[in-house]
Amino acid sequence: MKLYHFSEQSDIRSFTPRQLDYRQNEPAMVWTIDEFHAPHYYFPRDCPRVCIWPSDDTTEADIQRFFGHSVTKRVVAIESRWFERVKSAAIYRYEFAPDQFSLYEANAGYYTSTQTVQPVSVERMDDLLHSLTCLDIEVRITPSLFPLKEAILSSTVNFSMIRMKYAQ
Repeated sequence: MKLYHFSEQSDIRSFTPRQLDYRQNEPAMVWTIDEFHAPHYYFPRDCPRVCIWPSDDTTEADIQRFFGHSVTKRVVAIESRWFERVKSAAIYRYEFAPDQFSLYEANAGYYTSTQTVQPVSVERMDDLLHSLTCLDIEVRITPSLFPLKEAILSSTVNFSMIRMKYAQ
């Protein structure tokens, strides 16, 4: 298993647990993401995005509704206003030893540590949209993520909605 953290900063030597404002009832933690969910983070940090993929329980109607015109099994949607920034962005993928982390939430792919940890490697990632398409992930560009968000909430697809507070 591989665990990652993505950042626009290139020179992070160690990751110190931090307290999240909206998780005050939990300890300070270092957050990582598993390999399957990692492409959901091939974006500048604050870029709002909606990621969807079918589960074993996804209905045929929802497969047709969200994936019917494509052969993909995963879609990431961003808003049009972010396209140029994503297109020109570079991010850094930090990899961590998995034995330093515990599973936090399986469906989201989150793993956490309450200890300061050092990455085992860091890799610069350019051409993020190309990286996604190489993984057979369909990238959708839309003026607003909210219609997709509302459709997903009443569906049977798996989803991740990231940085939606920045969506228009």
